[in-house]
Amino acid sequence: MARDPRRRGPARLGQIRFFGSVVPADSFREDVIAGLSQPQKALPPKYFYDARGSRLFEAICRLREYYPTRSELELTRAHLDEIRRFAGTGCTLIEYGSGASIKSRLLIEALRPSAYIAVDISADALRGAAAKLRRRFAWLDILAVHGDFSQPLKIPVAQGRGRRVVYFPGSTIGNLTPADAHAFLRMTRGQVGARGAMLVGVDLKKDANVLHAAYNDAKGVTAQFNRNLLRRINRELGADFQPRRFRHYAFYNAALGRIEMHLVSLAAQAVSVGSHRFSFDAGESIHTENSYKYAIGEFRALAASSGFSARKVWLDAKGLFSLHGLAAA
Repeated sequence: MARDPRRRGPARLGQIRFFGSVVPADSFREDVIAGLSQPQKALPPKYFYDARGSRLFEAICRLREYYPTRSELELTRAHLDEIRRFAGTGCTLIEYGSGASIKSRLLIEALRPSAYIAVDISADALRGAAAKLRRRFAWLDILAVHGDFSQPLKIPVAQGRGRRVVYFPGSTIGNLTPADAHAFLRMTRGQVGARGAMLVGVDLKKDANVLHAAYNDAKGVTAQFNRNLLRRINRELGADFQPRRFRHYAFYNAALGRIEMHLVSLAAQAVSVGSHRFSFDAGESIHTENSYKYAIGEFRALAASSGFSARKVWLDAKGLFSLHGLAAA
């Protein structure tokens, strides 16, 4: 059992509390129908992460070509003392996304938060992450919130001390358009309050060949991850997609500063989702994900316009990835 160094006497056992779903039950169906009804068909990337999708993404993170996870972990280890000084020990740590990764564990060990709040749209991932952290940090109070952090979200009040610090690693903020990222940062600024802070992982602009390789790996794991979204729609919404009739396609859109991921129809075909029927021309695509890349100055300006002051930025040795320390302005 891990011991909390802030207490004398016997080691304290933390609590783990789960907060029920605040994700509308029909939102998946509604989002799929709405997205496939657009002139440019699209699906929200937040639905990638069913159980199989989460496992595939973990496999992606271990790929040689996929530098973001490796680079962020390197910079976190290298600058952990500075990150601790910026965020402060004993804070209430709020993480968007399940917090069982090595990066999350490093941060918890360094900050010794008085409470940890994990928010995730996947109930299975959330429970799994909370259970793993509970086994490692028995002293820690954990609040697990099933919710969609891309929407306005109310965070429960923890009995923790210190400032509120949001941790948002992995360049997930890149999945949002700049306008949506601005709105998300504004929401987060309201959640952390006047003394709060944020640690956010941001992928940097770089050579297009490096980006292309990261999203088109030689083993085809990213292609499986992309097509798995169609399998989830089939299973949960009664659709009849044939995933092998769609090709994974990812490219860097330099004009917009983003990787775009698509599923391209290999032939003219029709697909049913419940009572709705959608036609595809050969070569027509479903846009499944954006991953925006930022120059350091670009992201700092975005943060400043959202109510944060950009105080710190840490980079990996190759300058591929960044972690920004933002303080409430």
